[in-house]
Amino acid sequence: MPLDGLGLTASETAGVAAFAGLGLLGSVHCLGMCGPLVTTYADRLDDGGPLSGHEIRQQVLFNVGRGLSYTTLGVAFGLLGGVLYDAAGLARLATTVRGVVGVCVGLFILAVGAGYLTRASAVDVASSVPVVGTLFQRLAGTLVARLDALVDGPGIVALGAMHGLLPCPLLYPAFLYAFASGSAVTGGLSLAALSLGTIPLVFAYGTAFGSFAPTRRAAFHRALGAVFLVLALVPLSNGLAAFGVAVPRPPLPMPWL
Repeated sequence: MPLDGLGLTASETAGVAAFAGLGLLGSVHCLGMCGPLVTTYADRLDDGGPLSGHEIRQQVLFNVGRGLSYTTLGVAFGLLGGVLYDAAGLARLATTVRGVVGVCVGLFILAVGAGYLTRASAVDVASSVPVVGTLFQRLAGTLVARLDALVDGPGIVALGAMHGLLPCPLLYPAFLYAFASGSAVTGGLSLAALSLGTIPLVFAYGTAFGSFAPTRRAAFHRALGAVFLVLALVPLSNGLAAFGVAVPRPPLPMPWL
């Protein structure tokens, strides 16, 4: 069904398309925050032989759970925004919140990129961030503690769904966009598009990246670090723009800011 058949404006349709592209570009971030967990799942599934149909199915189910979680939360935030949209001062508050979120997300991604470049590893970057890193470690520990009961069967869908609740500078601004849209349809479609964009790289990571030699992983992470430093300029410049500060930015989509 065409998106205009769902009652979206041209701007909202473009926003949904931008979220798909953003998910594809931003999925490199997923390797930093969730890559170690995905690798842990893959290690539990690995039987030492060639990639099996069972392993592929489990990675598909994991990503289905992740996508459903993102979409459901997008719908929920869109509904909540619709209920509160007419509250006094909400539009003015939303501009301030978008500015703060943009600056914080930009600085976080800069820190992640610097960590990738200097450490050539994704394992400790997220956990090194105050508050968010601690929360990430706790939630990650909870997931890992339940792996054996879930990872080898249909329960891996639940593991994927839990990723929608992990601290994530890619997701949280997207939830804010869904809230600001005031529409369950726009919120759900935007988060669904974002999740679809992240799937190719996360799926490839779960099925193949674990077999890379350590030297190739290090080179890959350093390359991601350079990409992050460029991507960080988008939310950072858009966040500063909300406060009237003009900063050059690369022409990449970041529809919520």
